[in-house]
Amino acid sequence: MMPPFMTRHIPNFITSLNLASGFIAIILALNGNAVTASWLILAAMVFDFLDGFSARLLKAYSAVGKELDSLADVVSFGVAPAILIFRMLNSQTAFNGPGENGFVDAKTALLFLVPALMVICAALRLAVFNVDTTQSTTFRGMPTPANALAVVSLVLAVHYSDSGIVQYITTSPVIIIVLTLLLSGLMVSRIPLLSLKVTDLKLKGNEGRYLLVAFILLSFILLGMSAIPLIIPLYLTASLLSLLF
Repeated sequence: MMPPFMTRHIPNFITSLNLASGFIAIILALNGNAVTASWLILAAMVFDFLDGFSARLLKAYSAVGKELDSLADVVSFGVAPAILIFRMLNSQTAFNGPGENGFVDAKTALLFLVPALMVICAALRLAVFNVDTTQSTTFRGMPTPANALAVVSLVLAVHYSDSGIVQYITTSPVIIIVLTLLLSGLMVSRIPLLSLKVTDLKLKGNEGRYLLVAFILLSFILLGMSAIPLIIPLYLTASLLSLLF
């Protein structure tokens, strides 16, 4: 059996893997490898799930672990997807740098400010979550991993499918900006959304979660990899429908 002093550090070690994945994803995204960066962000999501799961399993809760988890999430699910947004915008909008008067033009300002807004809202979302006791069973506002998934799903759909719609979205600066503003706003909103933490498999109380699984499976059966970007819209839909149960 593992000594208790080692056991209590397991969740924080897994959280550190989340943070490392997000950091490496940022480096890869800045160097133009958006697909591998997206996979690393997905790996960070797995580590984000496992650290909480291991903390509950081992009863290894700590105030430091809670804060470390939020810091890792800011990097992996705030900064990393914002860098992907920056790369999408930069590929369609030439970065001219400061002009002769030392100021940047409006396009360049948007190139920086739009992704920065996503990072700010992710940080605000996590700060509020840490002090909000009403979010133990449901979320108020979109969780940061969902924000990251919404972004990486576009990258992966472009790479692994031939969807013309996804291709159009990722090459349209206007759509990318609107999508970023929408995701940022959802993170700091108070809209009630599903928490995917499951305490039992009973239908009662899990209607929204089962509905989400059914929606996702059906979309992948019908659309294949082109359905990846639909995961977050389906999550939002299932969350709102769950309010009816």
